[in-house]
Amino acid sequence: MIHGTWEPAPAARWEDAFLTGNGRHGALVFGDPEDDRVIVTHHTLVRPNNAPADTAPPRLATALPALQDALLAGDTTAAERFTDGRPLRWVRPFHPAFRTRVRRAPFCTGAATHRSVDFTTGVVTGVCGERRSEVFVSRADDVLVQYVSDPGPVVEVELDHRLPGVPAELGVGRGIASARRETVLTLRARYPDSPHGYTGLTLLLGDAGRTTLTATGVRIEGARQLLLLTRVRRDEEGMETCAAREAEDVRSLRALTGSGDDLAATYARLLARHAALHRPAYGRVALDLGADATDRSLPGSALLARPDSTALPERLFAAGRYHLLSSSGLLPPRLTGLWTGDWNTAWSGAFTTNANLNLQIASAVAADLPEVTEAHHALVQGQLAHWRDNAREIFGARGVVAPSHTDGESGHTYHFSREYPLHLWTAGADWLLVPLLEREEASGRRDPRVTGVLTELAAFYEDFLTRTGADGRLAIVPSYSPENRPRGGSWGAVDATMDIAAARHALRAAADRAPAPDATRLRALADRLPPYRVNDDGALAEWARPGLGDRYDHRHLSHLYPVWPLDEINPYDTPDLARAAHRALELRGSENESAHGHLHHGLVAARLGDAARTEDALARVLTGDYFHDSLMSTHYPARDVYNADAAHALPALLIEALVQSTPERLVLLPAPPARIPRGRLTGVRTRFGARVDLEWSPGEYHAVVRPDRDAEIELRSPAGVSRLVLGAGEERVVGS
Repeated sequence: MIHGTWEPAPAARWEDAFLTGNGRHGALVFGDPEDDRVIVTHHTLVRPNNAPADTAPPRLATALPALQDALLAGDTTAAERFTDGRPLRWVRPFHPAFRTRVRRAPFCTGAATHRSVDFTTGVVTGVCGERRSEVFVSRADDVLVQYVSDPGPVVEVELDHRLPGVPAELGVGRGIASARRETVLTLRARYPDSPHGYTGLTLLLGDAGRTTLTATGVRIEGARQLLLLTRVRRDEEGMETCAAREAEDVRSLRALTGSGDDLAATYARLLARHAALHRPAYGRVALDLGADATDRSLPGSALLARPDSTALPERLFAAGRYHLLSSSGLLPPRLTGLWTGDWNTAWSGAFTTNANLNLQIASAVAADLPEVTEAHHALVQGQLAHWRDNAREIFGARGVVAPSHTDGESGHTYHFSREYPLHLWTAGADWLLVPLLEREEASGRRDPRVTGVLTELAAFYEDFLTRTGADGRLAIVPSYSPENRPRGGSWGAVDATMDIAAARHALRAAADRAPAPDATRLRALADRLPPYRVNDDGALAEWARPGLGDRYDHRHLSHLYPVWPLDEINPYDTPDLARAAHRALELRGSENESAHGHLHHGLVAARLGDAARTEDALARVLTGDYFHDSLMSTHYPARDVYNADAAHALPALLIEALVQSTPERLVLLPAPPARIPRGRLTGVRTRFGARVDLEWSPGEYHAVVRPDRDAEIELRSPAGVSRLVLGAGEERVVGS
């Protein structure tokens, strides 16, 4: 099994529940035939936790010149006092809504239980004897659909809010309305000390039998089939508006059922509408490593215990692609993707933009998932007004500054502290724009929305980059390298390598689409930025400012931003700097073994053509017990802290190791890991407007390049370097 996974028993923990989603609603499916639980989530469900005044960016612009003077004069701790005195504020935490439950008396004793998820359709299935439950979340109709055949002689159905970590003060109300074979279950929740909350609705249809009310739901006797259609909505308006929306939601759900007489046919129709969108999206890119058939047939839990089997990276590639697609729609994936079964999500289950989100969506363009880049674009566009506030209030500048931590709605920078001065970080907007710029390159079409953000980002740098160092070069001050601090300095410093790279990249990208006079001015500003520094160890320094030393044992690799994702430093055009970057990678420790650090290390190694380090990074993730039985990953080894970084970034690492591209170059097999000596990767989208299918084995490779437009590129492969002239619609075959 490549395009799915299975288990021989129900999930005992929510972390092991199989996942499905449409980028708005998510579901965690336990697959228990006797207590069939499905946890419902929604991207918009974030719990209020701060007063509005505490979520505005700090008003520090008037104090900025004094801070810059102090830092440039050598006061290395000055930035520690650049604050409005507030304590660390967390963004609003993501949480689950409730779980639907279909319960019956024990009946599966001695019968085989089997649960599975089909990545090609997003359907999670649980089977025990004749009973069968299927769950998916529709991309076409934005509804969670569950179909149960042969549910049992008596079943009870309810919406249950009692999930781990639920606030004791959560206000909960229920509604139950039943007529003939239709029941509407409503759960209304209000957050403690808040007028806001959320409402869940389930339209329950049975094909036969008798329905009676219980204290929390309904009891159904004699049904042969059940169909549950569920939605959840965040409530921000008053009660009258919420009631009107509930009525509209019920009408909308009824409209999906048609006559509702043939539940199996209704389910099949809803699934077909969904699969028509999901299946082709998932199937655009695929990886086949020729794994052993016996290993491929193993349940995920057993396969995870065989990290040396090629069936494991094969299945994790497919699972990561599936989960990334399923969690992207209204927004891109959170730290937990689109899923959680606990109200106490680590780091608020938010979007962390100084590595985590960026790594998770790293494969979006090459893996041909425009659904992911469009979801990411929605996040950016939805926050621009707040990004402008950050630039104005903190830096006294025009333009935009992105936060390093967001709940998905507020783009204000208010999550910072002395040890994490995230309000000083100015590189975030550039990194968030990288996948959108790569999408433009792949499609050959510029997006005016991207141009607009780039123009504003360039305006920020024009206002911010006004100070110079002793050498006459511009100084980026204050400057922050997430989430590290230099030796001989404090967290807030001068000329972090990442900040330099981001400013240079943003200014040049904006200049490329600006009118001539503006373009000249922006390029001149970029050219005045300081060069990168190579330290006494021969490594690319994390801070270009002399006197600021490196701390190598750290999970982040921010200073290697010019290597990945920017390609500014690479072995082909800048070999000296590439060697220094490679030395920095050699010296970098893994600190607390965060999964994102290993994947980040591997992506940089792949860009530098280091197959051994790419293999090592992959091996650490595969052997470190970073995956639950659901094939969703964790932040730390030993299945500690539910987190989507490894699951979503692993496909990017495998693609980067096998196929890389820029608008002018195609690199085949730049850093193939030793554990995957042969295989086939199909459908990779390049940044010069072509798709590539690659087959490889020891000493051989074969690639088909299918361009959408004319291009002339440099081809680098195991055979050497050559020029490749491509004509739109004309396949080219290269290989050994």
